[in-house]
Amino acid sequence: MPSFTVNVKWGKQKFESVELNTDEAPEVFHAQMFALSGVPPERQKIMAKGKALKPNTWDGFALKNGMMLLMMGSADALPEAPKTKTQFIEDMSDAQVAKATNLPTGLNNLGNTCYMNATIQCLKTVPELVDGLKSYSGQISIGGVLSDTASAITTSLRDLYSSLDRSNTDSLPPIMFLQVLHTAFPHFAEKTEQGVYQQQDANECWTQMVRMLQQKLPGKSNNDTASSSGSLIDQYFGVEYKTSMKCDESEDEPETTSTERLYQLSCFINQDVKYLHTGLRNRLKENITKASPSLGRDASYTKSSLIDRLPAYLTVQFVRFYYKEKENVNAKVLKDVKFPMTLDVFDLCSSDLQNKLQPMRDRFKAEDEKNVLKKVEAAKAGGKPMEVDEKKKEIPYSFTEDVGSNNSGYYELKAVLTHKGRSSTSGHYVGWVRIGGDKWVKCDDDTVSPILEADVLKLSGGGDWHCAYVLLYGPKVLKVDEE
Repeated sequence: MPSFTVNVKWGKQKFESVELNTDEAPEVFHAQMFALSGVPPERQKIMAKGKALKPNTWDGFALKNGMMLLMMGSADALPEAPKTKTQFIEDMSDAQVAKATNLPTGLNNLGNTCYMNATIQCLKTVPELVDGLKSYSGQISIGGVLSDTASAITTSLRDLYSSLDRSNTDSLPPIMFLQVLHTAFPHFAEKTEQGVYQQQDANECWTQMVRMLQQKLPGKSNNDTASSSGSLIDQYFGVEYKTSMKCDESEDEPETTSTERLYQLSCFINQDVKYLHTGLRNRLKENITKASPSLGRDASYTKSSLIDRLPAYLTVQFVRFYYKEKENVNAKVLKDVKFPMTLDVFDLCSSDLQNKLQPMRDRFKAEDEKNVLKKVEAAKAGGKPMEVDEKKKEIPYSFTEDVGSNNSGYYELKAVLTHKGRSSTSGHYVGWVRIGGDKWVKCDDDTVSPILEADVLKLSGGGDWHCAYVLLYGPKVLKVDEE
């Protein structure tokens, strides 16, 4: 009986003095090796001097006593082949990237409705607004006439945001919200000669939506419950100005003062305005003509304004469109006006408000100095620079007695609504929104794609590319060490 004693090497293991009999089928030897190694026979590959052992015969497999055989094979189950082909992100469409990276759900364009879609996506970056909508209990019924347009807009926006959060698709058609918007504001439903919806002004859509929400969403109290008075929009979006009016043509006419509430700031653009802050500051002093009670005629007045109350969320409109009577069109100012990621409006505020803001600003400065010192010490010690937000707690951004306010004057950019084109009633609107940290996405109707922060700063204008039309700033939150 031809039998041999061999050694078998399997990976780092070595099995010595293994007996085999060539009168028996190779399956017997495979079973023997299975008992020693745990590698199933079907996954064993046995080699000798470059020759592989065949499944059913020893032919061509030369053996001698004491020789070393090599066995390959895994004792663990082999991984199954993927059921779907691996797809690399550079080979994906924008919609596939959005789904794979858990990006926000897009909104289908229902015929020149990009102005509405961009507005909806930008406003959704305000968590307090989304939470307020979730708590709203209104119902909606679509008919020929809406009995309560504010309730219909609020309810349909609540339901749309809920659908976006639950969706596992790339995009949704905002059909119900569009129907409500058209019923509430019929001019948004105007059509072209070709029978498609006309393009509309996104800022007008924004202001109308905010006005409707202001009427229906109740404010919050300090314990985060609903307040019996006031509106959530007033709390989180309302800017209060202290204004004075002085007649330039009559020294005897006394100066008058008043308080004005707005829900967005305006950045007027002229040849001297190269930065957002300049345009905002210019708005604080303006010359107007109005009836003078002392002179009995129209006269020139100087109107001076200072911000006396800052909201958590600051909306800024670039006044880019003006009416050209000859062409009967709202023409566009394409000028490049830079805007920052972090906005400081301290110098636009009244002295009373500045005094209230100063303590929190001092805390920001102290925390910044502490973080710089920690980084320097870590560098000297040869360690990695620490993450300054690691194990930090957030300090409330509002004054205790004024829910929804900003107590520092510091803001961070949350969303940008842009326009591409030469007229407000043509072209294309897009929303660019921050989804956490330094992560931004471009919401171009149904296509949502990741972008870099540097891409956002390029939206300042200066050509026919997308340029910022509405900015939404949120509160810069102070983070300190846990005690």
